[in-house]
Amino acid sequence: MVAPPIPVSVLTGFLGSGKTTLLNRLLKDPALADTAVIINEFGDVGIDHLLVEKASEGIIELSDGCLCCTVRGELVDTLADLIDRLQTGKLQGLKRVIIETTGLADPAPVLHAIMGHPVLLQAFRVDGVITTVDAVNGMATLDAHEEAVKQAAVADRIVITKTDLPESVSNLHSLQARLRALNPGADLIDVSDQLTGYAALFECGVYNPGTKTIDVQRWLKAEAYRDREQERNAIDGHDHHDHDHGGHDDHHHHDVNRHDASIRSFSLKHDAPVPLSTFDMFLDLLRSAHGEKLLRVKGIVQLADDPERPLVIHGVQHIFHPPARLAAWPDGVRETRLVMIVKDLPESYVTQLFNAFLGQPQIDTPDRTALFDNPLAISGVKLG
Repeated sequence: MVAPPIPVSVLTGFLGSGKTTLLNRLLKDPALADTAVIINEFGDVGIDHLLVEKASEGIIELSDGCLCCTVRGELVDTLADLIDRLQTGKLQGLKRVIIETTGLADPAPVLHAIMGHPVLLQAFRVDGVITTVDAVNGMATLDAHEEAVKQAAVADRIVITKTDLPESVSNLHSLQARLRALNPGADLIDVSDQLTGYAALFECGVYNPGTKTIDVQRWLKAEAYRDREQERNAIDGHDHHDHDHGGHDDHHHHDVNRHDASIRSFSLKHDAPVPLSTFDMFLDLLRSAHGEKLLRVKGIVQLADDPERPLVIHGVQHIFHPPARLAAWPDGVRETRLVMIVKDLPESYVTQLFNAFLGQPQIDTPDRTALFDNPLAISGVKLG
């Protein structure tokens, strides 16, 4: 029998946000037995090895450098070595891999290392991204550091740390509202919650091992993005300033220079089957022209050649996991649903491009004019 792919989780968060403390807590959970933890170093200032209780056996340390740049190749080698040790019997069991990035890291290249490597794809599957955010300093960190915003934007689970400190009380509500606006599909988890552990943080992928079924709705969470869009429109029409769920203005929303302003999370849907060639052209064009701006793309697609067997896609920037055909629709909703998390790319641009390929009526907007005036966007492709 071929062993199922081993889930890989990426644990990220800005400097001082509590990643190592959370990791220590997680490693005490019996459900995380037979877990390999890959820790990245960043020069001489990084993880304090004394804080990591299983450093002798369960943890693989990478050499100096940032996962998002200089040690990316070494990460591939380390994962390949894990496969070799499993196959040769040097490693008796491996149920999960956790990669802890430096606080300055963009998690995207870590995901690229797995999603873009054909050999690793046979042995591993990306489970999800877990991001820690400090309740005391989180707002200031998001204001000052674009890396922290991106870490939160691409997360499947956001763990808010240091909520037990008195200083967190005045910031917590605004921080939660800001994170919901930035990433509507992520679960917000209070680190002080006694339930925070394996069940709360892991198994973020499309496959639900608990029920041994495909759970697209849990993975995609497209309704969260639609709810957020409706909420924004109800509050301020087409003005997409951020507001919290209590109706109070986020006190930062007037700062047009903050990093959140460049990141958009939204969903697309289409209720009719789409020709495979049409969807391929849409995705290829988006990747080739704006790949670096696609922080994360997830979706389920109804294709015209076989509407009963939907296609599941997952991409990070220009790297996409090989698409998978499902045997049947898992949740009864037969429609194309895409979730987009983008940076410096207008939502209207992507929507107009998607509608153009589907031959749907267009709405005249400045973004539409820019789309059709852009030679790169329409080179060699007939839209509409």
